[in-house]
Amino acid sequence: MINVKFALRGCALASTLAVAPLAVQAQDFINVLTGGTSGVYYPLGAGLANIYGENIDGVRTQVQSTKASVENLNLLQDGRGELAFALGDSVAMAWDGNADAGFPAKLDKLRGIAAIYPNYIQVVASQESGITDFNGLMGQSLSVGAPASGTELNARAIFEAMGMSYDDLGKVEYLPFAESVELIKNRQLDGTLQSAGLGVASIRDLASTMAINVVAIPADVAETLGAPYIAATIPAGTYDGQAEDVPTVAVSNFLVTHDGVSEETAYEMTRLLFENLETLQASHQAAAQIDVAKALDGMPIPLHPGAERYYREQGLIQ
Repeated sequence: MINVKFALRGCALASTLAVAPLAVQAQDFINVLTGGTSGVYYPLGAGLANIYGENIDGVRTQVQSTKASVENLNLLQDGRGELAFALGDSVAMAWDGNADAGFPAKLDKLRGIAAIYPNYIQVVASQESGITDFNGLMGQSLSVGAPASGTELNARAIFEAMGMSYDDLGKVEYLPFAESVELIKNRQLDGTLQSAGLGVASIRDLASTMAINVVAIPADVAETLGAPYIAATIPAGTYDGQAEDVPTVAVSNFLVTHDGVSEETAYEMTRLLFENLETLQASHQAAAQIDVAKALDGMPIPLHPGAERYYREQGLIQ
């Protein structure tokens, strides 16, 4: 169905472009590429799609659940989406064409919209597993996210920074968040590594069902990894039964588009994001961390001209 819609859109644009220049055209369809439905990308993407559908004249929106960062960026390069959520390290590797990360060639059509909120690397294990620190994962079973997802790329980097590898695990699973949690509930898996905003639904669900340990990642791991990773803290009380702050690392998320999206549409997507943050927070609390003053921090790819116009209006670009 998605392919048919895009085919129809192409026909519509072809006829429209015959009577008006490209620069003034807005998209008639915005497909928002997100992640698994139990993560943070999906509810935020749904919130943005609603905002765009209600405020951009004539636009139709769709929210697509995907395997997140790597898939999203490849879909954008192919023109099969107008806006995507992705982790900063994945965006940088896509721009470089890192084949090992799932990008066989440089994704040169990608353009930046905004840095949004940080993803916290959250390692959670069942309390009965006895895992209390990262080294305790040795010999245990762990899900590291869907294959070649942004989460899985984060997992690889952190294991390397800790002087470990997947070979040190008793068993490694490559599963989305919700499936990982279900296996832990069924005593078929010891832990899960999830790269997401604080309060991610999957871990909240697990913590409400059984006793868990939130596993620390030492602060010096961020120093070893370098940008875009930073030291961070999962505050006490983020999840049921979590009595203390837990150190970890974080990496920024970005909203990304491609160079085939019109300047006007990219401008409106950027403007409406920042003018509707309170509404977006109703979709997920991670939106509370989105700040226009930080929108350009660490941007690893060129800005879309539409987004650049908005930031110039805000005085963030001279």
